[in-house]
Amino acid sequence: MIEITIPVLNEEQTLAAQVRTLRRFLDEELPDLAPIGIVIADNGSSDRTPELARGLAEELTHLRYLRLEERGVGRALKAAWHSSEAEIVGYMDLDLATDLRHLRPALTPLTEGRADIVAGSRLIEGARVVGRKLSREVTSRAFNLIVKAMFSTRFSDGQCGFKFLRRELLPRLEAHGAASNGWIFASELLIVGEHLGLRVLDLPVVWTDSPESKVRVGRLAVEYLGALRSLRRKLSARSAAR
Repeated sequence: MIEITIPVLNEEQTLAAQVRTLRRFLDEELPDLAPIGIVIADNGSSDRTPELARGLAEELTHLRYLRLEERGVGRALKAAWHSSEAEIVGYMDLDLATDLRHLRPALTPLTEGRADIVAGSRLIEGARVVGRKLSREVTSRAFNLIVKAMFSTRFSDGQCGFKFLRRELLPRLEAHGAASNGWIFASELLIVGEHLGLRVLDLPVVWTDSPESKVRVGRLAVEYLGALRSLRRKLSARSAAR
């Protein structure tokens, strides 16, 4: 089984329509791949998101609702994945910024045993970004350059909200440093995955940027850099102890 987590926070305006769109696509376009479930992971919403999510869980097949009182994308993903029974888990953003047609090429290498982690990338050949502000583009590229400089990574886009992995690897990834509760968790998965020698596949995607994005670049940058320094210390200490 495969399970896709959608982290949400106060999304009453778009939740129902977007989740139904994803459920319909999975049912119509990927019925041959595997049973694919959806998890709505709610990070403490204070609007009608919980009510709507519970209604969707009753209405739609293979959909469950998970409520967390504390915020943080990493926290939501870890809670959803640890409570899952699926062999393959992953996540995408509620705005469905990544074209849904990329789900098959993302999931197939995992179901066929040809990859351990698959990460969407907006920064490699074959990728295309629609409607993104120059400032966001520059910031994204800067973050990824910092990651490459600090960890000598090969993957191209740590921040893209479109990642999937074999769930059995999660405890090992966490034990080696992929443990943050915030946005950085998505990048930590790839950094630690490469450090452990796992097969990390970069997948070019078409990404349509959302003008409603809730990411605050300044605050994110401070969190991101602090977490990267902490992760580098952890990995260095483990390498020295070998």
